[in-house]
Amino acid sequence: MNKMSKIFVLWCMILATSGFVHGSFKKKDEIRLFELKKGDLSIKVTNWGATLVSVILPDKNGKLGDIVLGYDSLKAYTNDSTYFGATVGRVANRIGGAQFTLNGIHYKLVANEGNNTLHSGPKAFSDVLWKVVRYIKDGDKPKITFSYHSFDGEGGFPGDLQVTVSYILGKNSLSIIMKAKALNKPTPVNLVNHAYWNLGNHNSGNILDEVVQIFGSKVTLTDDHLIPTGKFASVKGTPYDFLEPHVVGDRINQLPKTNGYDINYVLGDGKGNKEMKVAAIVVDKKSGRVMKLFTNAPGLQFYTANFVKNEKGKGGFVYQPRSALCLESQAFPDSVNHPNFPSTIVTPEKPYKHVMFLKFSTKIPHAFSQS
Repeated sequence: MNKMSKIFVLWCMILATSGFVHGSFKKKDEIRLFELKKGDLSIKVTNWGATLVSVILPDKNGKLGDIVLGYDSLKAYTNDSTYFGATVGRVANRIGGAQFTLNGIHYKLVANEGNNTLHSGPKAFSDVLWKVVRYIKDGDKPKITFSYHSFDGEGGFPGDLQVTVSYILGKNSLSIIMKAKALNKPTPVNLVNHAYWNLGNHNSGNILDEVVQIFGSKVTLTDDHLIPTGKFASVKGTPYDFLEPHVVGDRINQLPKTNGYDINYVLGDGKGNKEMKVAAIVVDKKSGRVMKLFTNAPGLQFYTANFVKNEKGKGGFVYQPRSALCLESQAFPDSVNHPNFPSTIVTPEKPYKHVMFLKFSTKIPHAFSQS
């Protein structure tokens, strides 16, 4: 082999080990943006926090718009405290007292919301680079899969955990599939996609005129710090009742001591069965956009961006409270401290799988046209 051939082979080896993504070579340790496209639907995601950056689809007049809040700069996601579009884990939502006991062992977590842990602490799955293991930009089944290895003791949680998150486009649909496998110890897992939705467009203002239906007849009651008490309450006769379609803003000011909705709904039988079920429907009458969410999770956190304030987003638009709504299919918050809640414990023999299926259209259901 001559000198030039050796140099060429060496160069190929360097390229091969630097990471290959959809036709172009990239460095492994850089934050990158990826696009999936099928028909008029396209999304962008980043390997920082396996984050959903944009969802672009047409309104009733065929005009394209982006319906999730976010930032123009990928760097901005590294300083994000809102969790815009992020994959949240190892355990999303709140854990009371930043602690729990599992199999007789007491685990102390990092408190980052008073004395409690929110979304697994100040540095968790939304604050790390994920590895891209598969990327198909377009075609019949556009898909991207991210993976992350969470080490034993990360954030105070026990055991090594291998996690994958896949975004898959179908005909006017987006699937988000989150999987986790405990490699050596039992550990709690509750992965969530934290997209902030505004079907009128990310920069269209508040979501108070959007109409929502949530298929949950009960909520998990919380204390003043939003930590579940372990008790359940019927939504009937309360501002939390969305069993029939309701305009978001109609009763939002009747909520006690809050700036909006931020509560977990019990889906299905509330026993944690893994069957797919419709969780929520959202309609924006002005744009004509409709979003229907199916999931196999037992709960759904309904949140109206209460803590978003003066957040400079895409195109310089400044987001405020109630500028979006989150529909976070999930396990019940603080499940590790409530034996009567469906278990979130994952073992090497019992892996974790959480599926979200989002169907988009501009055909407003009849029940919503009356709301």
